[in-house]
Amino acid sequence: MPTHEKVESVETLKSRLAGVKVAVLTEYRGLSVRQLSDLRKQLKTVGSEYKVVKNRLARLAVQDSPLGELAPHLKGPTGLALSRQNPVALAKTLHGFVRTTPLFQIKQGYAEGQLLQPADLKALADLPSREVLLGQVVGGLQAPIAALVGTLEGMLRALVGALNQISAEKAAPAESQSPSA
Repeated sequence: MPTHEKVESVETLKSRLAGVKVAVLTEYRGLSVRQLSDLRKQLKTVGSEYKVVKNRLARLAVQDSPLGELAPHLKGPTGLALSRQNPVALAKTLHGFVRTTPLFQIKQGYAEGQLLQPADLKALADLPSREVLLGQVVGGLQAPIAALVGTLEGMLRALVGALNQISAEKAAPAESQSPSA
């Protein structure tokens, strides 16, 4: 018979999982409380959270939800990183933590309807930042316009040069016909 606390814990986890864009299962075996606290602080700065979960209760919470595909991977000491905002920022933060803390491992991920392997999350983490991507898009849009402006400037320069040459030619015969005293 499930206790009231366990039922409440499952419901709380279900409410946290509702509407997440990305969820990442991690293994935290061997990490100190301080290291986990540092990870939580880093994740909080990017609008994410980290929770150590009991596998059995987590399986109940993800059951009959889009995150149900994660249930078979809920084995061993499991931590759950969640984000409702930016999947790339979460992946970057987790992989940054993996680099500094080799004991920390990413087991599996789920982002917007797809089950992600650790290599997929690494590829997501390697994406340029949003600002860089926007800059690349603006640069891509700006290049044809800049080329058009350059072409038009060249045509205008050629036109001005031709007009100056015509003006100089018209002024030259007039000077040669002027009476000399």
